[in-house]
Amino acid sequence: MSDLSVFPITRRWPAKHPELLQLYSLPTPNGVKVSIMLEEIGLPYEVHLVDFSKDDQKTAEFLSLNPNGKIPAILDPNGPGGRPLLLFESGAILQYLAEKTGKLLPQEAARRYQTLQWLHFQMGGVGPMFGQVGFFHKFAGKDYEDKRPLQRYVNESKRLLGVMDAHLAGRQWFMDDDYTIADISMLGWVRNLIGFYGAGDLVEFSQFSAVGAWLERGLARPAVQRGLNIPQRPG
Repeated sequence: MSDLSVFPITRRWPAKHPELLQLYSLPTPNGVKVSIMLEEIGLPYEVHLVDFSKDDQKTAEFLSLNPNGKIPAILDPNGPGGRPLLLFESGAILQYLAEKTGKLLPQEAARRYQTLQWLHFQMGGVGPMFGQVGFFHKFAGKDYEDKRPLQRYVNESKRLLGVMDAHLAGRQWFMDDDYTIADISMLGWVRNLIGFYGAGDLVEFSQFSAVGAWLERGLARPAVQRGLNIPQRPG
């Protein structure tokens, strides 16, 4: 068994079960991608709350794992070649876990790359744009007198939802009948956009019926319901 105490991250978040994959996260749209994935594939793990209110993500211990200071991040004691692997960026973690377990990423080459294209679509478009809508509609940006930034991000979010809606028409999931990491990557973001951000009317979400039906199917999955609340937010 690997001695995880050699990794600075474990000084702040000691591993009670060092034989398990260690998840460092918070239940944000990016964070829940990995907790949902772990719940879906049934891989045992130990979770550690990274508390933004305490600036945990800015500590030397966390930055030793992710120099970008963002969640989620993992430390897998059983990485490639049996050696520990430290990994950040939610999309990279989803792909790693899928390849490690052989689950939720098609094995056939063409479908594998088609799945990854939708994962990158989320990483490069859905996450950044929906997040900006949240900032300018719900958080500090709502007080800006100039509403052009908000409108720019609303328009782009609507465009992205249109792309998703056209693709999902007649499909259960982004990869037809196969639920994959592409779906997992987007569920939390769409949920946040119309829920926590309260931007459903702003982006005219009701017109994207295929996306709405897809979101409902995704949120009905038990693993998704569990993963959305892991780790629990600080009281």
